[in-house]
Amino acid sequence: MAQLIRKEDALEYHANGRPGKIEVVPTKETKTQRDLALAYSPGVADPCMEIHANVEDVYKYTAKGNLVAVISNGTAVLGLGDIGPEASKPVMEGKGLLFKIYADIDVFDIELNVHDVDEFVKVVKAMEPTFGGINLEDIKSPECFEIERRLKEELSIPVMHDDQHGTAIISGAALLNALELVGKKIDEVKLVVSGAGASAISCCKIYKSLGVNPRNILMFDTKGLIVSSRTDLDDNKRPFAQDCEQVSLEEAMKGADVFIGLSKGGLVSQDMVKGMADNPIVFALANPTPEIGYDDAMAARPDVIMATGRSDYPNQVNNVLGFPYIFRGALDVRASGINEEMKIAAVYALAALAKEPVPDIVNVAYNNHHLQFGSNYIIPKPMDPRLLITVSTAVAKAAMDSGVARKPIADWSLYETELMRRAGSYNNLLKFINNRAKQKPKRVVFTEAENIKILKAAQIAKDDGVATPILIGKRAKIEAIIKEYGLHLTDVDIIDPMSDESEDMRTHYGELYFEKRKRRGVNQYEAKKAMRERTYFGCMMVQNGDADAMISGLTRQYPDTIRPALEIIGMEEGVRKVAGMYIMLTKRGPLFFADTTLNFNPTEEELIDITMLTADMVSSFNIKPRIALLSYSNFGSSPSPEATIVRNAVARIKENHPDMIIDGEVQAGVAFNKDLLKENYPFSDLVNESPNVLIFPNLAAGNIAYHLLQEVGGAEAVGPILLGLRKPVYVLQLGSTVRQIVNMIALSVVEAQVKEG
Repeated sequence: MAQLIRKEDALEYHANGRPGKIEVVPTKETKTQRDLALAYSPGVADPCMEIHANVEDVYKYTAKGNLVAVISNGTAVLGLGDIGPEASKPVMEGKGLLFKIYADIDVFDIELNVHDVDEFVKVVKAMEPTFGGINLEDIKSPECFEIERRLKEELSIPVMHDDQHGTAIISGAALLNALELVGKKIDEVKLVVSGAGASAISCCKIYKSLGVNPRNILMFDTKGLIVSSRTDLDDNKRPFAQDCEQVSLEEAMKGADVFIGLSKGGLVSQDMVKGMADNPIVFALANPTPEIGYDDAMAARPDVIMATGRSDYPNQVNNVLGFPYIFRGALDVRASGINEEMKIAAVYALAALAKEPVPDIVNVAYNNHHLQFGSNYIIPKPMDPRLLITVSTAVAKAAMDSGVARKPIADWSLYETELMRRAGSYNNLLKFINNRAKQKPKRVVFTEAENIKILKAAQIAKDDGVATPILIGKRAKIEAIIKEYGLHLTDVDIIDPMSDESEDMRTHYGELYFEKRKRRGVNQYEAKKAMRERTYFGCMMVQNGDADAMISGLTRQYPDTIRPALEIIGMEEGVRKVAGMYIMLTKRGPLFFADTTLNFNPTEEELIDITMLTADMVSSFNIKPRIALLSYSNFGSSPSPEATIVRNAVARIKENHPDMIIDGEVQAGVAFNKDLLKENYPFSDLVNESPNVLIFPNLAAGNIAYHLLQEVGGAEAVGPILLGLRKPVYVLQLGSTVRQIVNMIALSVVEAQVKEG
């Protein structure tokens, strides 16, 4: 399903808080006067003089080696045209964000108010000392060809115009695999190309390098087929001119094996696809509207292998499969450029990866139980975590083999470990949770629907296909807020437990509640009265199967939501105490904290329950738990009762679950310090891998720790997540943002899926 993005949401996203999408942060300590003296005057003079004596030391003492410039003049912004440098800045910031999250590459985006080729080249060339690489972006043809050619010749750092080469590399990999599936030889196929801009020309150059016969390429621009008799061809189009008569696109496609569309939507009809050769290959890559829609092409020819630039259909040709990893490999060997060998290496690496077994995390992300090499999977998916290692390594090796690497890699195993570390610097857990939620959306009831934050979050969850909202509150008030803020929730169920229209539900739920609690001090009158309370009503909807999960607590005290949930829904079989967990999203990856909200001083048995509940939840996210039970003591260094409880809990868990990675009692600082562990506690389960699950000895420690990490450490907190209830009930933090509520909705849906089995 295509992602629905509303204008107001996009504008709020970019303007909210700190405007824009990227910022610069220090990488060194800056807390003391000595730190500042080292960072600037007088300490900065020493690295300056080292670089002055040996200019290559700039890579040793500065950020140059991991810094790429994303440069544009805004003359050909995808789908928007010539909108100017200022208007292109959000796109360039977005490109920088993709570089960072996919390959841990830092970016300065630079928008130039320059149109003249000579001046453009002069400006960029003058910036070479600052950057380790140059990514040219959204520059119109034919100027982009000359700008890239000259910069590649005149600079000694990697330069790539992604609009040209990104699509070429990705579609080249897709073409190799598609031809393999249909059993056609690359040097024999007839290929028709609609479009003759930067991307189309670069694609055809790559295809020629892969083995396509140039005499079999028929390229069309806005004036028709590119033939040698035309007098309007520039130097970029002339190499693709054919010695033949002018024909239409429809005529050219008769008997063609491959169609490549890099032009505009709607140019290709079903009849044109029907006229192609057996087992045709159609790459309709115009965005957002392909030259022919996926459904139309498949209806015309069931034997077609189809790719588009869209994420809502199979085989998306997406440049993010290429540019982050190509630059990563080039930077890591300090390449003097990005040459054809490196681009071809990326093509073959992508093609080969599509044939490998697909990790579960990718299958889940794309709502597919078993992605495998075939007509609907000819190139890897953008969220495949293997891309960083596979493509970056291939590019780095090609740079070394072709002689452009100035810092060759000696230990490839160590390099792979480094890439894995980079891959973990920004975590994909929320992507995983949201994509898994979309697999099977659930009905989520919101007990505080008279709040605009709740309604905005419900709108996003509905738009994203994560959940079907059910709104609890006064109908007139909710509808007034929906109208005031222009929300699209008029088709969503609204239930007011206080109204006459809810009398039957209220009575039925009251009877059910009375049966549950009649020997627990609740009489019939009180049971029916309780159903006028929104939290009790919402819990009963979940218990009765009229909703799958409940979100509450934004404007209520925590116990006011927990109590009805425990009374009505109750605990899972074998669970003695529910627990509270937070997911802390840090730059080193997600950390799971428990108990942070409920149990004041857990007993040994309760610590075991908390640990096992947390481990089960973490496992449901496709993450292997590595658990540390924390204390002020290290492995028996204190005989105190508090430390002994933790120590005994670990011993009992190890006895019953010998394969579990778990240790304690241990101090938090020791648990994350591998060198300290190896030197002093080499027996620990945590020696080789740092923990991702932290179990706290009491509520005070857990609650303080997560608040500190959130407010001071800059981590994003997701939660609290209630562990141990039979059905999902989620209690929001005081002051939760819309984003945090959306995260909780997705979590509640995933838990509902798990509990459903």
